[in-house]
Amino acid sequence: MIWNEEREKMDRHKLRELQFELLRAQLERAYELVPFYRQAMRQRGLRPADIRSLEDLPLLPFTRKADFADNYPFGLLAVPKRELVRIHASSGTTGKPIVVAYTRRDLDSWREVCVRQLVAAGVTADDTMQIAMGYGLFTGALGWHGAAELLGATVVPISAGNTRRQIMLIQDLETTVLCATPSYAIHIAEEAERMGVDLRESSLRIGIHGAEPWSEGMRREIEERCGLKAYDTYGLSEIVGPGVSAECELQNGLHVNEDHFLVEIVDPNTGEPLPPGAQGELVITTLTKEALPVIRYRTGDISSLSDAPCPCGRTLARMARVRGRTDDMLIIRGVNVFPSQVEAALLQVQGIWPQYQIIVDRQPGSMDELEVQVELSPAAFTDEIASLRRIQEEAEQALQEALGISARVRLVEPGTIERSTGKAKRVIDRRAT
Repeated sequence: MIWNEEREKMDRHKLRELQFELLRAQLERAYELVPFYRQAMRQRGLRPADIRSLEDLPLLPFTRKADFADNYPFGLLAVPKRELVRIHASSGTTGKPIVVAYTRRDLDSWREVCVRQLVAAGVTADDTMQIAMGYGLFTGALGWHGAAELLGATVVPISAGNTRRQIMLIQDLETTVLCATPSYAIHIAEEAERMGVDLRESSLRIGIHGAEPWSEGMRREIEERCGLKAYDTYGLSEIVGPGVSAECELQNGLHVNEDHFLVEIVDPNTGEPLPPGAQGELVITTLTKEALPVIRYRTGDISSLSDAPCPCGRTLARMARVRGRTDDMLIIRGVNVFPSQVEAALLQVQGIWPQYQIIVDRQPGSMDELEVQVELSPAAFTDEIASLRRIQEEAEQALQEALGISARVRLVEPGTIERSTGKAKRVIDRRAT
């Protein structure tokens, strides 16, 4: 099922023409109305008219997270404040939040791209969607909320937390769609098991997940323990919130809403464009945002792009599951390590739960030390030393094969590692302290 066939199945040549038309208009607005972009283009000797095709995109300057902080709170706006109807914010790098704003038309576009993604996952007007993400300045919950209402689904705006109540309402309201971060979805499953509730026997059938990198192993855990089909989604506040891309029913890459967002992959070190299929940093340009046009935003997220046809019928390019973030990447003994690699390796080992924490340390005069604390499943938590040693050795071997470096695994009791109702904190790096 497709929500907007005209746009989601558009001929790619026509789509590229539309993207360039929207890009030129966006550049003109940004140059005219946003001093930051006017100055940034002038420093490169550019005017909007110098961009004559999409191939000229690399000529334009990047936007970085720090630019939002430097122009806090409204320095990047392209409209008067009286035209704003919504303000959201996310955590910044200097203590000040990153402020993002929306006109009425922006909210309409946001609902449109999010509802496309719900429909791609199989959500219909007959569904009851429980939104277990934080409401407030965070964009996640309200983005999905507006889309679900546009679709005609019933919304349960419970927000994150109060996990036992989440489970009660799943049962009592016959919730069919759960919207939560992957780590919180696992936490809900764990709590249900402690309560003696089998979510596989509940009405749940679809999971809408995002806001943090997660692995295929985590997907399998969520699907098996919650009895639903779990879909990956991607978005970020600086661009719109949720709605940039999401999986269709085939779960084979996240379709990018390319009529609203122009995406590139660049080398995270040099900023140079990379060819289709190459892994690098995702860069996004907004094509339809009124309040806050954003040009070539360096997301810090590691992915790749493909415009190969999808059997679902959509012609929109697909981005690979986000592997990690450039600022989350650890360099340990010269090797690049992402938390999602650790997660994927651990979940191959029977007897381990998908709750872990990575601790990196370095003693004076010695090499980096990598320790991974991981929870045992209740069934594997026994006093049989040989059994525990086998699990530990299997986990250490799996990490060695996945990362190419050795890591010490410490098995801990179920429930030991702190849970989060939002994004899980996976890494403690003690080398800088």
